[in-house]
Amino acid sequence: MRDVGMSESAGEPGTVQGVVEEDGPARPRPDRSRPKGLERPKRQPGDGKARWYRPLTVVTDTCGIGVPLAAALEADAQEMPVVGGLVGAGVWAAVRAMRGRYAEQRLGESWGVLAAVRDWVLFAGLLALALVLSDLENGPRPTPALVALVPGLLLTATVAPLTRLHLNRQRREARAVRRALVVGEPASVDQVVGRLASRTDHPYVVVGAVPVGFQALGCGMPVMDRLTPLTSDHSQDADVVLRAVEASGAEVALVVPGLRMTGERLRHVSWALHGAGLQLAVVPGLAEVAEARVRPSSAAGLTVLQVAPPAQEFGQPWLKSLLDRTGALLGLMALAPLLGGLALAVRCSSPGPVFHRQTRCGQGGRPFTMWKFRTMVADAEARRAELAPDAAGRHNGRMFKMRRDPRVTRLGAVLRRLSLDELPQLFNVLLGDMSLIGPRPPLPDEVARYSRTEHRRLAVKPGMTGLWQVSGRSDLSWDETVALDLWYVDNWSVAADVLIMTRTLRAVVDGRGAY
Repeated sequence: MRDVGMSESAGEPGTVQGVVEEDGPARPRPDRSRPKGLERPKRQPGDGKARWYRPLTVVTDTCGIGVPLAAALEADAQEMPVVGGLVGAGVWAAVRAMRGRYAEQRLGESWGVLAAVRDWVLFAGLLALALVLSDLENGPRPTPALVALVPGLLLTATVAPLTRLHLNRQRREARAVRRALVVGEPASVDQVVGRLASRTDHPYVVVGAVPVGFQALGCGMPVMDRLTPLTSDHSQDADVVLRAVEASGAEVALVVPGLRMTGERLRHVSWALHGAGLQLAVVPGLAEVAEARVRPSSAAGLTVLQVAPPAQEFGQPWLKSLLDRTGALLGLMALAPLLGGLALAVRCSSPGPVFHRQTRCGQGGRPFTMWKFRTMVADAEARRAELAPDAAGRHNGRMFKMRRDPRVTRLGAVLRRLSLDELPQLFNVLLGDMSLIGPRPPLPDEVARYSRTEHRRLAVKPGMTGLWQVSGRSDLSWDETVALDLWYVDNWSVAADVLIMTRTLRAVVDGRGAY
């Protein structure tokens, strides 16, 4: 079976995740040697995360706060500035540690930018409170002390994404992964294995399955054993799973609850696994939901997963709108000479207007006029119908795209490759029709053919750039484009927008998929 997936993100959707199969592994086949008894399987070289993740994070945190704070205290003529810097660094490290930022299972698993901001706000509040309670006449001035904390935030917010990128690269090479056994009903096992096989931004490589019942698996995963469909002796279930763990060399069991994989069966399996020093993870069936949106709670002894709506905390919708308008205004002011030069070049390169105006659908399907620099001949829209059959064979989906569109001018091809033709859309962002980050704005005739699922793309404002832009652009299939847009709609945040914006420059310079 060939593994296919989307490009790396955030996160967000990632690239291909291999699974071990009978016909041939997408990743190197893990060691199947039997553990002695039912002890925890020994980790193989390369299974764990890089050992420098935690030391780098701790040193960056402490130095990023301690050194600037000590310098600020020295400049303020305070006594024992080094001690003050050490105390500040210790408190910052303590705040990070109490919030679990140094735990192995969390290092490298997220981009960490928003988490760093939250920790920093808490730390700054503690420092401000300490300054208020201290002797302000002889103590340090609040403003310089608080300003000295900014480098620490910037360093912490930089190291976390770098660690994440390194971990993703390791997992694409089948390193820093954990061998997993999937337990559940056959259809659920197939679904979980397929999802894990489509991406590499997670720590699991599946080495076997224990289906409930006797139905064949469609995923090609080795069947280590089977659970009987109905049984009252749940101790047998525990024995079956333990034997399968021993045979496969798995480190963790991924259990998918279902009609026949009941809570009582899961309870006995968990007792057996934990008694053998192994880990259990429950896969509830939620897909494409960011971890930050899920909150576990308890009700009447039941574990309840609460799924919050995307980005409603800390006034993020308001903040996104403010950043959009401010960024568009500053961008137009800074790029005014470039915009003028491009307009002159377009006007002189071929007959026709400088700008191409086109009706697109915005948030909620509301039509608006989108502006771009003209990159095609003047009668491009009239010639679209005769090119549509040829384009349909090259691009599957609702969007009309051709790799070598004969209507594109020479200058237009350069503008498209560098995405310079999109710059006039800053006016659309300033007017509130678009956002800096979001799904691409579709044409009305494309929206008319949308399915109910695809209409979900219109739940947010369209953007000048987005996951589509940084993940392959026009080289993506329609299904991949929709999947990326739906993930963004359901999980967007200001922190994710910042990461997408930083990745946009790399995608523009690379130029792949731009036509």
